[in-house]
Amino acid sequence: MSAREYGVFLPIGNGGWIMSETAPHPEATWAYNREAALAAERIGLDFVMSMAKWRGYGGRTDHWGRTLESMTMTAALAEATERVQLWATVHTNLFHPAVVAKVFATLDQVSGGRCGMNVVVGAYEHEFSQMGQWRSDLTHDDRYRYTEEWLQLVQRLWSEDSVSARGEFFTLEDCQSRPHPARRPTVISAGRSPAGVRFQAAHCDGSFLTAEDLPGLRAASREVKALAAERGRSIRTYAMLTVVLDETDAAAQRRFAEYGRGYDAEAITSMKLSWGLPLDRAMSMTAGDRAHEAFQTAVVVGGPQTVVERIAQQVHDAELDGLMLVFPDYLRDTEPFGELVLPGLRAAG
Repeated sequence: MSAREYGVFLPIGNGGWIMSETAPHPEATWAYNREAALAAERIGLDFVMSMAKWRGYGGRTDHWGRTLESMTMTAALAEATERVQLWATVHTNLFHPAVVAKVFATLDQVSGGRCGMNVVVGAYEHEFSQMGQWRSDLTHDDRYRYTEEWLQLVQRLWSEDSVSARGEFFTLEDCQSRPHPARRPTVISAGRSPAGVRFQAAHCDGSFLTAEDLPGLRAASREVKALAAERGRSIRTYAMLTVVLDETDAAAQRRFAEYGRGYDAEAITSMKLSWGLPLDRAMSMTAGDRAHEAFQTAVVVGGPQTVVERIAQQVHDAELDGLMLVFPDYLRDTEPFGELVLPGLRAAG
């Protein structure tokens, strides 16, 4: 197995990945994200990734009410950085494949071949209906069929001088997009539905997984890898993890409790409604473990040795190829992680 990869999920939306009034509140600014990406590169992380988000969740924190655009920011980061891999997110229902093919051919040049595409099948109705871009006639599986056709056209435009196609969703006539990328951009995606897993196995280089626990994460990793192998392909698997690190376990637990204390129930409920949950269920889910409710990912809390052991256990037990990390305060937390935790993870393999 090749070396495991570790990277960061940039705070391209205000509030980052903790929905709380008492947590650090990164702003959605180029300056903050640039410094976060440069810190990730300095400590030796492998990649940085940014999401795409077009509408926030309100609440007392106005969580993600202010966001930057992922592909634009990636172009700027490509110029600011030298080594780290850069993954930009694209919503397939907002951008025509010919436009995206040209954008990523440009990113390939700017980055010297370090760019990749996170393909997202836009599924949050309120984000897209505000623009008149929501198609209520498409089912969940329809959207994946649409995205499969979309991606196939992007990849053809990256390698063919002229593309003509008449598909279910797109018609191209002698469509040209030159220059081509010198290296095909890496394609990654997330999603746990059967259609999403099939899409990743058939078309993607990386799969971002979610599950309720480590056994579920391991099962998800095995499933997508097996489906890819059936197609004669290989795929790498990743998960998200928030790291609350301090000098000791006790100090880290105090940070975790303080961030959880101010959880924004209104914003959390709004987020869960956007997933399609009914209001009563969305509200009941915010009434459980309030400290954890503020966090949008699994969380590791502790001093350096505890964090090393728990992260190493997660990637090993879940059979992952890497982790995308979230920090409460990227400018405070990234450097200590690089000094105190990352060497131990690299040694663990």
